[in-house]
Amino acid sequence: MPEDEKLSETIRELYAIVNQLERDYNKHDRRFTLDGHLLGSIGEVYAAERYGIELAKSSSERHDGTTTDERKRDVQIKVTQRRSIGLSSEPAYLLVLKIDENGSFKEVFNGPGNIVWELVKNKRPPKNGQYQISLSKLRTLNDNIAPDDRI
Repeated sequence: MPEDEKLSETIRELYAIVNQLERDYNKHDRRFTLDGHLLGSIGEVYAAERYGIELAKSSSERHDGTTTDERKRDVQIKVTQRRSIGLSSEPAYLLVLKIDENGSFKEVFNGPGNIVWELVKNKRPPKNGQYQISLSKLRTLNDNIAPDDRI
């Protein structure tokens, strides 16, 4: 098979997967597009299912959803495959997940957002508006989160 046909076939497979994700998780009102939003949408749906979060409209400014428990905590959800995440504002609560290529999620940080925001709030804003925070630093902070302060 010529390379361009092979690439076209792979792209069709990706679109089939995206369409399946949208059918399977349409109750969460998320679009799964083949761009930078795909991983974020996957992570938000995972968090909604796993942690009991009702998702806000896509691209909400500070929070991706609200917990469905009696505390109704606003949560920013970040998912990455890299070694850091970007934050542009202080969330009430922050849930950071890392996804690996076998499809498993690892919780990196789960707690009040002000703890993480303290790391960057006095720094000069980056050109893109996203402060980068390493997963290793988030793991260290996460070790000290009380169970009652977790989502």
